[in-house]
Amino acid sequence: MAGYKRAAEQQGAWLVFEDESGQGLRPPKGRTWGRRGATPVVKVTGGSNKRVSLAAVIAVKAGQRPRLIYRVHSGPRRGDKRKGFTETDYARLLDAAHQQLGGPLVLIWDNLNTHVSRAMRELIAARDWLTVYQLPAYASELNPVESVWSHLKRSLANLVKHDLAQLTALAKSRLRRMQYQPGLINGFLTGTRLDLTSLA
Repeated sequence: MAGYKRAAEQQGAWLVFEDESGQGLRPPKGRTWGRRGATPVVKVTGGSNKRVSLAAVIAVKAGQRPRLIYRVHSGPRRGDKRKGFTETDYARLLDAAHQQLGGPLVLIWDNLNTHVSRAMRELIAARDWLTVYQLPAYASELNPVESVWSHLKRSLANLVKHDLAQLTALAKSRLRRMQYQPGLINGFLTGTRLDLTSLA
């Protein structure tokens, strides 16, 4: 991973961190206010294992504001038994990032089986604008997108979502709000303690 920054500088590329998460209908626990002696109760749909799958990238480049790009989908698509993101989904996210950012990408992500599969390696090899580095094992603290999920889940705490459509709309609105807060995204980057001074 030591060469990720040098590679981005030499190629004039965006340094891109990627991660994925999921959220079910049961809201994350969080603090709230209530009248003394009357503990607030949030009724939730507890029996459902339906989840919304989320994937996002944070992109940073010298002289540019940091960017957050995300994709959301709920449940398996027709003919697809996998609930989360597939190799094709990741490729589409990276293609969208490449198009929006307008330059080569140096991607840093973890060792999820979908990230290192043969199909994913072939998709990466077909994109000459993409260079990939793997995060060390058990080093999630080095990925600023982890902070995106923490921030998102705090904002969803204690909110009742009756179905996946409502949950998806809430997740999208919260992520869209983050996109317009470069100071917040810079905070996520700073939290990793990585030396990105020449890029941020």
